[in-house]
Amino acid sequence: MNYNAIDGLKSEAGNTKIDPAVLRELPEGCKVISIENHGVSFWAQTGRIDVLLRDDTPQSFFIKVLSKELGMNMTRGEFQSISAMYDVLPKFVPRPIACGTYSTIPNTHFLLCEFRDMTDDMPDPHEFTALLSKLHQKSVSPTGKFGFHITTYAGNLPQFVGWEESWEIFFSKSMRQALDLEIERKGPSEELDVLSSALFEKVIPRLLRPLESDGRTVKPSLVHGDLWYANSGIDVNTDQPLVFDACSFYAHNEYEFGQWQPACNRFGDEYVAAYNTFAQISPPEEDFQGRLDLYRL
Repeated sequence: MNYNAIDGLKSEAGNTKIDPAVLRELPEGCKVISIENHGVSFWAQTGRIDVLLRDDTPQSFFIKVLSKELGMNMTRGEFQSISAMYDVLPKFVPRPIACGTYSTIPNTHFLLCEFRDMTDDMPDPHEFTALLSKLHQKSVSPTGKFGFHITTYAGNLPQFVGWEESWEIFFSKSMRQALDLEIERKGPSEELDVLSSALFEKVIPRLLRPLESDGRTVKPSLVHGDLWYANSGIDVNTDQPLVFDACSFYAHNEYEFGQWQPACNRFGDEYVAAYNTFAQISPPEEDFQGRLDLYRL
């Protein structure tokens, strides 16, 4: 799918044309001043819309444009993810405004939110993880289970979000879906069959079952879902850490750190250590690193 071919975001100099479906979501009576490309995405066109409100106050918005049914599902999943996070901790994410479908270009879909000017500097570990831990701790699953009410996408891949009472069962089904997608796209592998059998029969039960045994429980926490450093920034005006490009669901809070394990991610050990000053490691603590290695998959 080539999102670069979308004709939904004209950003050449002086352009102020905007689809009526997007315009309806902007403040009533505002005047569009400019539309320009902003940011980088593997899957979408992204841009900044500058407007003047009725009282001549300038305001800016961020738009993401995708195509086809997959693009529609991705915008919906991201909008619901950001909305869920914003409801819990509004200062941690840009304010979501709308998702919808263009009225002038067939099969073209958009996500609209407030524009926050950000640097790509790494946030302070303690300041960042204080907010992240608050998101995890304050969030409440609407069903009391693990999952989400709409499919969310890690990149362009759908995640398993079916409601499950057991974290072990939820994670197993999520891992199975990911492996099935891999096999579907790259073909069968005898080596993968052997490894996956060991994973499901030995590794997952060994590392996750103790979390929910002997009276222990796991709280379903709202997670960002794809929290690597490129999906974070620092607000230029407030110096507050921000995150974006979420693919959320309710999970074991430590699931968030699987994304931090590869060396290419700049959320290193100091961020995990900082987080653990705000939230207790789930017992049994001696399995902590093993669980993170599992979540890394």
